[in-house]
Amino acid sequence: MRIIAGTAGRRNFRVPKAIVRPTTDRTREALFSMLADVIPGAKVLDLFAGSGALGMESLSRGAESCVFVDESRECVNTVKLNLASLRLKGGKVVQNDVIKMLTRVSLTQYDVIFADPPYWKNVGDRDFVKEMFESENFSNILTDDGMLVIEVDERAEIDCGEKWQQIDKRKYGGCVIFFFQKKGAVEDHG
Repeated sequence: MRIIAGTAGRRNFRVPKAIVRPTTDRTREALFSMLADVIPGAKVLDLFAGSGALGMESLSRGAESCVFVDESRECVNTVKLNLASLRLKGGKVVQNDVIKMLTRVSLTQYDVIFADPPYWKNVGDRDFVKEMFESENFSNILTDDGMLVIEVDERAEIDCGEKWQQIDKRKYGGCVIFFFQKKGAVEDHG
């Protein structure tokens, strides 16, 4: 895997051996071309960070900062190694269950939130996307005109609830990327 563009462009990074499916180069390239005006200077939150590909791409393209959150120690250590080897500044890595973290998040707000949770596959599997949208604090950590980007399996259906509005949806291979803003942000800013 490699960073697509920016200060660390075309440089390779490590992927943890844990079960992760990093967003492909092609998908990241398309995603970041859509976010080209949003990323420079942004405060980014990379939930279910895995290898940290989305957050590192953001930092490489001029994001002010990125907080990477993952429950796996292996993923957290891999992101730390990647940030150091790519010499990306502004990254902070947190080992935590994302949903538990959302319930006790401070007043920090982010301009862009990436969420690439484990795909829901079987009845009884944890539906992280549903849990995120049900979290009381979730909408409070996104700036009023910020962007929430969620990657899910192509078969997934998302109910974003009352506080969010889907503004775009793109299919890439076996995944779909949804773009959300807080309700009211679309009318006010866009």
